[in-house]
Amino acid sequence: MILTSARNGTGPPSATADPRWPRIVARDKAADGYFWYSVLTTGVYCRPSCPSRAANPKNVQLHDSLESAKATGFRPCKRCNPDGASIDSENSALVTKACRLIEQSDEEPSLEALATAVGRSPSYFHRVFRAITGVTPKTYAAARRAAKVRHGLASGRSVTEAIYDAGFNSSGRFYAKSNEMLGMTPSRYRAGGPNEEIKFAIGQTSLGAILVASSKRGVAAILLGDDPDELARDLQDRFPKARVIGGDRGYEALVARVVGFIEAPRIGLDLPFDVRGTTFQQRVWEALREIPAGDTVSYSEIARRIRAPKAVRAVAEACAKNNLAVAIPCHRVVRKDGALSGYAWGVERKRVLLDREASQGRDVAPAPRPGEAAKSSRLPRGLQRGSSQAAAYSKYIGQPDLLRQPR
Repeated sequence: MILTSARNGTGPPSATADPRWPRIVARDKAADGYFWYSVLTTGVYCRPSCPSRAANPKNVQLHDSLESAKATGFRPCKRCNPDGASIDSENSALVTKACRLIEQSDEEPSLEALATAVGRSPSYFHRVFRAITGVTPKTYAAARRAAKVRHGLASGRSVTEAIYDAGFNSSGRFYAKSNEMLGMTPSRYRAGGPNEEIKFAIGQTSLGAILVASSKRGVAAILLGDDPDELARDLQDRFPKARVIGGDRGYEALVARVVGFIEAPRIGLDLPFDVRGTTFQQRVWEALREIPAGDTVSYSEIARRIRAPKAVRAVAEACAKNNLAVAIPCHRVVRKDGALSGYAWGVERKRVLLDREASQGRDVAPAPRPGEAAKSSRLPRGLQRGSSQAAAYSKYIGQPDLLRQPR
């Protein structure tokens, strides 16, 4: 009778009159547990976030409680499981279980073994794991092994003990990736990574002071600010175990190249980079380098591009951890509504950078990958010679360990 009356137009009014209907259309997960809805034509009841095709609101009835939904005599939807935990909750639980298995295993478990342990097919498990964590099970396992190696070395274990305790079957496999994992040799890391030499120089741009610092692998930091001394202290905080040394006059030319790139992004930046971060951060930064100058994207869009749509907050945190201002263009990430959000070097600098890139057009060379140099056009002649705009602060030039003086 209910179905007949609805079809005859004598049933209850359309669900669109209910203020909760937009939350059903949006599949709002935050609404789950606060109300339910049933669909007359299919004979099922669902939670608001149900992924099934949207029902005709004329056939929908909303319920304040699960008991009310059950009282219709309809069956629970098999896709959203309104009687129990949501699919998202179940997937989060199985991914958490898989992570614990990876962390507790002496050797890296296979995809098939992990999928069997959580009761899912390998393909489904792989897809869910990547959507929630932002990385594949294999990448997560590799990151955990690297963390175990770092912990073992820092705890005073021998290099050999740390390698095998972390699950490496041979030292050869470890040493093939050791520099990528540790940024230095295992013996130096075990000693606390002392005396890694970081050269730096400070210059001026239209955005204020700029600090450029390099390791043997490439440019490791580009920092922006108002106070040169504060930038120098910030560098020491970011690399606390390194020997931070003021660059010589020749290093000034490198600063000039970076300044030229900031002032005119279309020239590109032909310098190698030493990009340090977790596996997830590296994936976020890689996605940022693909954003053309003049464009902006949201944090949620970056999360979608790295196939981790639920990791929006983690994407924002990765942007905040970026050591390479402008070269890794986290300034091109904005809120969903287009509003400017926080920027490590100041929202006003972010606004100026975006306005500048928009006015200069989109024909810009992409940022180089870590450890590689990008091909770019030559810098303006004044910047190549180390003009006053890019001149390094002389009190730091060639002076080792100036930053280790008491603050």
